[in-house]
Amino acid sequence: MTRRTVGPLGDFGSADLAAAGGKGAALGELVRQGFPVPPGFIITTDAYRMLLAGTGLGAALDGSDQNTDDGGTRRALFASFDMPTGLRAEIADAYAALGGGAVAVRSSATAEDLPGAAFAGQQDTYLNVLGEEAVAKAVADCWASLWTDRAIAYRRRQGIDPHEVAIAVVVQKMVPADAAGVMFKANPVTGERSETVVDASPGLGEAVVSGRVTPEHYVLDGRGRLRSFAPGGGEVVVSPDAGGGTREQPGRRSSDPSLTADQLRELADLGRKSQAHFGRPQDMEWALAGGRIHVLQSRPMTALPPQPLRLNAVQRRVVPFFIEMFQERPYPLDVSGWMKQGILAMLQRMGGSVGVRFPAVDELLPEEDGVVVQLVPPSPRLTLRVLAAPLSLALRARQFRMAGWKSDSQFTVFLEQVDRLNSRDPEALRWTEVVGLARESFATMRGITELRMSYLPGIFLPLLRLRLMLLLLGRLKLASALIAGAETRTSQANRSLEQLAAMVRADPGLAGAFASSSSYGPALLQLLEDPAHAAFREAFDRFLREYGNRETVSVVLSSSPTWSDAPEVVLGLVKALLGQRPGPADQTGAALAELKRHPLLRFGPVRRQVLTAVDDARAGMAFREDSHFYATKVIPPMRRAYRELGRRLVAAGVIDDVQDVYHLRFEELEAITDDGGALPPSVRQRYRPLVLARAARRRELEGIPLLDTALLFRDRRRAAGVLVSGTPASRGLAEGPVRIIRGPEEFGRLSSGDVLVCPYTNPSWTPLFQRAAAVVVDMGGLGSHAAIVAREYGIPAVMGTGTGTGVLAEGQRVIVDGSAGTVVASG
Repeated sequence: MTRRTVGPLGDFGSADLAAAGGKGAALGELVRQGFPVPPGFIITTDAYRMLLAGTGLGAALDGSDQNTDDGGTRRALFASFDMPTGLRAEIADAYAALGGGAVAVRSSATAEDLPGAAFAGQQDTYLNVLGEEAVAKAVADCWASLWTDRAIAYRRRQGIDPHEVAIAVVVQKMVPADAAGVMFKANPVTGERSETVVDASPGLGEAVVSGRVTPEHYVLDGRGRLRSFAPGGGEVVVSPDAGGGTREQPGRRSSDPSLTADQLRELADLGRKSQAHFGRPQDMEWALAGGRIHVLQSRPMTALPPQPLRLNAVQRRVVPFFIEMFQERPYPLDVSGWMKQGILAMLQRMGGSVGVRFPAVDELLPEEDGVVVQLVPPSPRLTLRVLAAPLSLALRARQFRMAGWKSDSQFTVFLEQVDRLNSRDPEALRWTEVVGLARESFATMRGITELRMSYLPGIFLPLLRLRLMLLLLGRLKLASALIAGAETRTSQANRSLEQLAAMVRADPGLAGAFASSSSYGPALLQLLEDPAHAAFREAFDRFLREYGNRETVSVVLSSSPTWSDAPEVVLGLVKALLGQRPGPADQTGAALAELKRHPLLRFGPVRRQVLTAVDDARAGMAFREDSHFYATKVIPPMRRAYRELGRRLVAAGVIDDVQDVYHLRFEELEAITDDGGALPPSVRQRYRPLVLARAARRRELEGIPLLDTALLFRDRRRAAGVLVSGTPASRGLAEGPVRIIRGPEEFGRLSSGDVLVCPYTNPSWTPLFQRAAAVVVDMGGLGSHAAIVAREYGIPAVMGTGTGTGVLAEGQRVIVDGSAGTVVASG
């Protein structure tokens, strides 16, 4: 045997992950940095691999299905093979050099204690192990624990190839702890980086990490001073047993802390030094024995929420707009591609034209390990150019008349560029040409940017003029309803969906299939292949050709499918429209009728001026909506290019699924070359680890929102009897059962007369409003798509409730007051 199979802890460091595993490499690094780590040695992954190769165990493992969760067969294989004599002797010598006695034997897999994949508790640890024979057996049991059912399932979820994982074993002097526990160098619940959280309990830390005891809970400030303390439950104390192993005894509950102020400060200091060395907040296991603190383990904190934000007044004003767009975590390709070079580039250019500087994408969406962790609402900064903004806006409003924007040559050129993009087949292009196709999509988006810069100023003056007129007439409350009735591509799409629903109602076979189907995917699509339904299929395909560019989730997310990519979403909308419409009031018509009844509008000149102002304001809102629709025309050819790049990366073994291409950044895709043929092996070697790490980090952040909405609604007070409240967005009262729709895949669940309760909306949701009795949305404000369309359809709407999807229950009957912005229980 050689040193590559067994070596002292201090011989290993962070660079030795492949040999020492995650736990061993971290402990060795801490030893080198002078941390109080119990002495020990590491049996490396080479020893594990030599065992597999030298005993036939490796061949036996390869013959089993390594992806099944049943690890019992593989663990039995370990029990059937003896440890090689030479390796056993090497371990015995290292144990003797340690002084013998009680040791802790801990698994250290190559895939554990890493950012995004802690593998906490997935492999085994053995405490208070006594004697050579017991140590050798504990080492073998650690090796076998690589194949526990829980470890296999965890690796599969993390996307880790079972053939690429190996395991080392750490053997350390046992610490006879008086108290032990864990320390987090950031608050694991809130994400607050200035706090240190310590959990402690008498005896060995096994009681804390296994969850068998309610630990004492300490929260420390940035200087290690006690901020709050909660006594432990004292349910059990785990202690070393005289004959080896551990024993449990009943504990006792005490209101007195086990740790002194000095010990807490020392723990906080150790955590601070560990974080400084490893570059991120640490999750540290520790033990206190004889008044001395020992570090037993240190690993990066996983599933740590981002640092809580403190929003200023400007950020609070703009956050509804941004949070509607970012209901899902963007992928690296979303951020570096379409977002940076398309949508956000448009916002930055538009803002810059009037002296408003928007933050860069990395300020808006900060990343860790290549993955977006947070949405930071922008706080735009003003430049000297803002002084000239009024004149600039007035000149543009005068030069570019809203009524003629579709005749503008810029729009014609934009449509021609979209047609060119759609005419190109990515499969026939070389790698660099496919990347170039995506880049051309970004460039095409500049046409919409130029149009919006030219024509959007023409919205402000008509809206201002209309509001001023309504103020003078005493009818300002009518403003929102008056401008909601503009003819747009969205309203046209909604009428086309109604026509599709009418075709289904007229076809008994289709109507029955829609009524009985709980999903709207392959089964219904397959049914549409039946020649008996050819007319509907033709109309459906025609609809997708006309409106299939519409986004399902958000216009900023190129990773999310369009209607064409997910036709089942459209079928779900058709299903929702099959029921009878609940008969909402025509708020726009009623508002216009009320305005026309005003005595001053009997005079022809006044009437013409006021109604022209209404028409101009509607035209402005239509431009806003339609330019959004046409911007999404760029997304389908871009997504086709991405899919083709993903297909080639799958063939090269870089990624496992075409959708995984979104884990890469656009500049990384640009850096890849294929030399006219297949991708070289170096591409897999370079980018596969990146994809796996980012995918693991993304999974780690599941359940952690990009922005804590409590920041927005924490000060809101509800009146007695009110279930949820928000911004009154569309007038009226409506009663009905709650239907919670969390995403496009659930559109088909809405029935006529339901109260639609959802986390967000975008234009693709608006057909649902034709059947909903009312709309209650967690996010958004008066100017959001949901509010505008709700007013158009005359149904009550409450926006920005913050908690609607969490407080309201499925099927609960409620009354929605769109005038007051409240939801109360019915009856």
